[in-house]
Amino acid sequence: MDGALENRVALITGGSRGIGRAIAKTFLREGASVVICGRKQEALDEAVGELGPGVTEVVCNVSRASEIAGMVEAVERKHGRVDILVNNVGTNIAFGPALSFTEAQFDKMIETNLKSAWRLTQALAPGMCERGWGSIINIASVSGLRPQYQSLLYSMTKAALIMMTQSYAVEFGPAGVRVNAIAPGLIQTQMSEYFWKDEESRKKLFGEQPSRRLGQPEDVAEVALLLASDRGGFITGQTLVVDGGLLLP
Repeated sequence: MDGALENRVALITGGSRGIGRAIAKTFLREGASVVICGRKQEALDEAVGELGPGVTEVVCNVSRASEIAGMVEAVERKHGRVDILVNNVGTNIAFGPALSFTEAQFDKMIETNLKSAWRLTQALAPGMCERGWGSIINIASVSGLRPQYQSLLYSMTKAALIMMTQSYAVEFGPAGVRVNAIAPGLIQTQMSEYFWKDEESRKKLFGEQPSRRLGQPEDVAEVALLLASDRGGFITGQTLVVDGGLLLP
């Protein structure tokens, strides 16, 4: 029996670890040809060793326009097209009071968390629109819906990513291309270990979150599968929150 993504080509940024790797694994399970990108060859090699056949790795720093252009060219040369784009790359290099951040930090967060998704969408969406099918999934955050304390730049970029998602959805919908976002809460990844590794931090979280466990990358991956496939064919312009109920009043 064919999988939900049979004969689809998916490009996942930041696919070497965490949420990106889990999405890649899930998409492969459902029959997609998957391309993952990341900044470090070693991390990509490790991911490919786990994911196995069907996945292609590309070294790419998505904060650099020239490297994005090179990656898109390489992927389209090998696979002919991209049907599913998952803008998963994100960073949070700046914690602290709002007035403490530098312009360099501001620019870095914009380049990585926001402009990379914009550049890739600008490059790949025209082909999707011409073919009449495509799914773009932006990995945002609950911090884009409710500001994270002393994390102005992260919250700001994730909020902007959500509005970018909605704006693209309005324009691409008539051409058969859906654009959605996922807003994870605290997911157990290397990037977020500052928030879950400490026992006191976990106790505080579980006092506020109805689901008394840490989210796992697979929890996000299964939602991405819904949005990537025809199972979610009538969903566009939405931000699906995967947070164990954290944002509930």
